This record gives sequence, structure tokens and C-alpha cells, in this order.
Amino acid sequence: MPVKSLQDMRADALAIFQSGLAAVAPDPAIRAHCRRDGDRLHVGSKVYELSRYEKIRIIGTGKAAAEMARTLEALLEDRAEDGLVTVKYDHLAPLRNVRLIEAGHPVPDANGCDGAQQILAMARESGPRDLVFCLISGGGSALLPLPDQGLTLADKQAASRVLLSCGASIHEMNTIRKHLSAIKGGRLAAAVHPADLCTLILSDVVGDDLDIIASGPTVPDPGTFQDAMAIVDHYGIRDRLPERVIHHLRRGVAGEIPESPKASAACFARTQNLIVGSNRQCVQAARKEAEARGYHTLILSSLMEGETRDVARVHGAMGREILATGHPAPVPACLISGGETTVTLKGGGRGGRNQEFALSAALDIAGAKNIVILSGGTDGTDGPTDAAGAIADGHTTSRARSCGMDPRRHLVENDAYPLFERLGDLLLTGPTNTNVMDLRLVLAAVA
Repeated sequence: MPVKSLQDMRADALAIFQSGLAAVAPDPAIRAHCRRDGDRLHVGSKVYELSRYEKIRIIGTGKAAAEMARTLEALLEDRAEDGLVTVKYDHLAPLRNVRLIEAGHPVPDANGCDGAQQILAMARESGPRDLVFCLISGGGSALLPLPDQGLTLADKQAASRVLLSCGASIHEMNTIRKHLSAIKGGRLAAAVHPADLCTLILSDVVGDDLDIIASGPTVPDPGTFQDAMAIVDHYGIRDRLPERVIHHLRRGVAGEIPESPKASAACFARTQNLIVGSNRQCVQAARKEAEARGYHTLILSSLMEGETRDVARVHGAMGREILATGHPAPVPACLISGGETTVTLKGGGRGGRNQEFALSAALDIAGAKNIVILSGGTDGTDGPTDAAGAIADGHTTSRARSCGMDPRRHLVENDAYPLFERLGDLLLTGPTNTNVMDLRLVLAAVA
């Protein structure tokens, strides 16, 4: 039976995570779906005859948008005359003709609002003989904030904070965001019409629902104002949201504000939306690397959702089961999951869902020999911190206590960052310039 030391497993976990990241980097992701053949650009199953267009523009938003634009500029060579994308601060890349605007995430700021206004204006300048490429990646919803008439940026910022803290899923948050926006929920596609529109997407949404990724600026919106209000009521946050936000949603429900564009809208007849990278690709690449390192692998799901602490305890329990019985995979085993969990904030500490996952799992595997659990965000940023996540093992909680820290108190206070920082177990990648949600690993082996 193969033997792996705890140090080997920790090193393996980091390498497996990096392999998952590499598989969803913007350049290989785009080039896997797009190729240039003379004056013909193949994008998925569609071919664009570049010579027939008077002007070609690149617009977009998201944490990976700069690197995506860099690859697309290289493919288009001299044909992309101008463009603009909004990115999270420090998520940059050298570009020729496409301008970058850095903006706030996860809470939108004035820079994002200014960038969204400029992108919308550029879209409206496009004519019937133009081609517009739109690049969308995770974080795009916060980075493309353009409040609808009667709302302010402060209203949207406050709404984002409430939605982030109440435990709402990304699907639920973006359903509301689309109905507070002048650019999301298909409205950007309506602005580009009658030009041709091709949107390339790195998905950060469980299930890769096009209308949810970055709040679907270029796809039909199946949601309604009624759906948005139902989510507000489900979480009981009417009194926490700005009065203007509730008034706006009520007006929409009453039919006083036009609904977002639906599938029958004319603009979508000339629109292509293509996912070029997803969590599933990240998970599959991690599996390949784990197998190359001698692990028996099992993908639990790339669609994992739920309260972070609960999902973490399940992962920890499965690690203990492997050591006890060899199920659901024989040792050395590597369980892999993707998706995105949520944290209902109750404390005032510092951390993010991946650090909280690692801490909760550490409590569940405390004392276990040769179990390593890693949880990391593929964008390199976990919550409002500079860490992507954290790594834990059966000794994490005892090491924390020897440093004078109470792991359970840190979990209750949503304060995982200081604990893992003290232990040297933060997962620090810096900006990765991609974003396909999270990657979680459970490694179990015989000592």
C-alpha cells in the first residue's frame, strides 16, 4: 500500500490546486475555442468573416477580463480598433488598444460605475456592420455597476453588502442585481444591437447558467421583478435594504418599469454566448494531476453549494471514512469538489468562505493522521482578504491552541484568517487572472 507523509500530502495538495488553476487560465481557455484562419475567426461552431466588418470592438468585465482581452487582441491582430474592460484592482495585463478601468469588488465603486457608463456608450455607437466582442468573467457583476434610473451607486453598494452577508447564493444575488441595473440582464446586448455580438465567458456560477454569470449582460433574462422581490422576502431583508431599492422593485412588480429583455428580443438573433472555461474543467485537471501523483481520485461534484461549515464537515467526515474503511475511495485517496458555498456572517472577524471551510474541516478531522484538506478560490481572493483560501490537517487545531488561539471561537467569529496566518497555512497565490469559483481537495493516505 503506497505510503505518503503528511508533508508529501500538503505539497501534493498545493500542486494539484495549481494544476486546476492552469487549466482555466484565460489564454488556453480562449484558444481552445477560438482560432484564426486568415480573415476567418472560428469561435466555437460559428465563423466570423472579419473582412465584412467596418469596426471591431472589445468590451468586457470581470477579474479575468484583462488577460482575456490580451488573448483576443493577439487573435484579432490589428482588427480590434478600440475597446474597454473593467477589472478588479491589480488584475491587469498589457494591452494594445483596449483600455482598462480598475474598479471595486465585491462591493462596486465609482470607477466601476464610470466604466459601465463608458462601455454602454461604446456599445450604443456600434452599427449593423460592426462586430463587438464582450468578455465576461467572475466578478463582472460587481465590476459593471450601472444603477437604473432612480437609484444611486450608494444604493447598489448597500444592497451588495446586505446580500453578501445574508447567505444568499450567487443566483439569488444576481437576480436582484439585474433588476437594479441599466446594463445587466440582457440590456448590454440590447445596446449593442444591431451589431453582431460575440461573448466569451469564464463561468464563476454553479451550473454555468448564462443569465447569472456577471448578471447576464448579454443574454436573455428569465427572471422577473417578482422573482427579485421573492428573494428579498425569503431572507427577510426588506428593512435592511435601501428604501429606494425596495421602491424600485415594487414599481417593477407593478409594471411601472420595463422588464429586462427576454429571449424573443431582436437583439439576441445576432448574439453568440460561449463558455470557454468553467469549474468542471478546473476539477478535471485537478483529478488528472492527483492521479499522476499516485492518488485514487473521486470527483464529488463541481456543483457544490450550501452553507460553508456544513459542506466542510461532510468533506471532513469523508476523509475520516476513507482512513477507517477505504470508502468511497481506497488510500491514498484524493476527493475533489468544486462549486461555491456561502457564509452567513454572524461575527466580525476576517476571512472568506474558503478559509472558513478549511477551519471547519480542521475541527472535524482534529487528531486524524494523514488527512489534508485544501480549499481555495480560483481567483486568488477569498472574501475581503489577500488569501485564496487555506490548507488544514489533523494537527491544525492543536497547533492553533498551542499558539493561544481557540479554533472554535475563530469559527464562530468568522475569523479564520488570523488563525491560518499565524500557522503559516494561508493559501497565497496573488491575483490569478481567472475565476471559476472554488476548488476543494481532501487527501487521505496511510502514514
